[in-house]
Amino acid sequence: MQSSLSQYQTNTDIDKMQQLKLHSLLRYLGQSSPFYRELFATYNVDLATIRTIEDLRNIPTTGKEDLQQRNNDFICVPKHKIIEYTSTSGTLGAPVTVALTENDLLRLAENEYASFVCADGSARDIYQLMLTLDRQFMAGMAYYSGIRKLGAGIIRIGPGVPSLQWQTILRLEPTAIVAVPSFIIKLIAYAKEHGIDLNQSSVRKAICIGENIRNTDFSLNILGRRITEAWKLRLYSTYASTEMQTAFTECGAGRGGHLNPELLIVELLDQNNQPVGAGEPGEVTVTTLGVEGMPLLRYKTGDICMYSDEACSCGRISLRLSPVLGRKKQMIKFKGTTLYPPALFDLLNEMEEVLDYVAEVYSNELGMDEVLLYLLPQNSTDETDRRIRAYLQARLRVSPHIQYVSPAEMQKLQFPEVGRKAVRFIDRRR
Repeated sequence: MQSSLSQYQTNTDIDKMQQLKLHSLLRYLGQSSPFYRELFATYNVDLATIRTIEDLRNIPTTGKEDLQQRNNDFICVPKHKIIEYTSTSGTLGAPVTVALTENDLLRLAENEYASFVCADGSARDIYQLMLTLDRQFMAGMAYYSGIRKLGAGIIRIGPGVPSLQWQTILRLEPTAIVAVPSFIIKLIAYAKEHGIDLNQSSVRKAICIGENIRNTDFSLNILGRRITEAWKLRLYSTYASTEMQTAFTECGAGRGGHLNPELLIVELLDQNNQPVGAGEPGEVTVTTLGVEGMPLLRYKTGDICMYSDEACSCGRISLRLSPVLGRKKQMIKFKGTTLYPPALFDLLNEMEEVLDYVAEVYSNELGMDEVLLYLLPQNSTDETDRRIRAYLQARLRVSPHIQYVSPAEMQKLQFPEVGRKAVRFIDRRR
């Protein structure tokens, strides 16, 4: 079984295809998008001069603030053509509504079908979905639609509840799970506590969503190693956002998330909106192809990644993205140290003394960043506290504030009433 991820033989083939789709997108935006019509007029953009992918640099970028402030002006279709209203999680501010037409839903299914094929999926698989399919969550709907197109089996359990997940695994014998990696750690802990032999279960692979499982050199990070040392799973990392309605998914080589070039043009830009080279960090900036309801042109996601443009051992030649280094707006300047939350999470995942955590950053009276860690400790002894503080001081070279919490308090921090996925980072900066 082959997906559109592998049908192109050369980068020239990809460029030609993307240029045709880009020309079509620009005509469509000029006719149908109130926001982009105004942007083209304000900046005197002559669409006839945008002939190649490189010419995109002559068009200003769009950001999250534009979507938050003028959400409806991005919608290109009348209301009666909108079939599904999805929403961003609001991690970096007010949530944004992303409206999808019937064609967009079909595109979403095609995207995830290609992603599951890339991740060595087939119609013989049975996937247990450990994530929400409600609360306007696009990803849950996308996974479900992609697996249906693949022809594989689906078990919709939803997030959390390790006991129910394991009852279902033992009863229905799925071959794969789709889950947040830190929740897989909880599945492992439950299995050990209840005498379940992980490696005798039917599950052989995991599609990992929402959290990094790899370092920037594509080796497994602490979280990925903790999973695979206990449970002999094949892990496949993914990266996506609601706004771009597209996912990057690893193949079996585990060397970065593959771009589906039919669905997205990707640029990685520096602070001055100039393209960075392969292996250099830049902000992921996307132009959606084939989106009808709410297409985006040069949209800056806020996510910092690196890219590789070398052909993959799986045979695909399209660009691959590294794990997310961090989000531009979540960068922490703490006592002279620059830190992104994923790096902090890696440190916390290394510590046996810490069972769970939430990191909070806030502004002190001088307007400087302060870091408070809410930790669920393995036990409440002075020795555990000493080891935690010494380790953080040694690794960070600065000492964050620490507040120990109970399991109930941690649950409340991670899953606020309106939330749909676990909160690991709270930004209270002014």
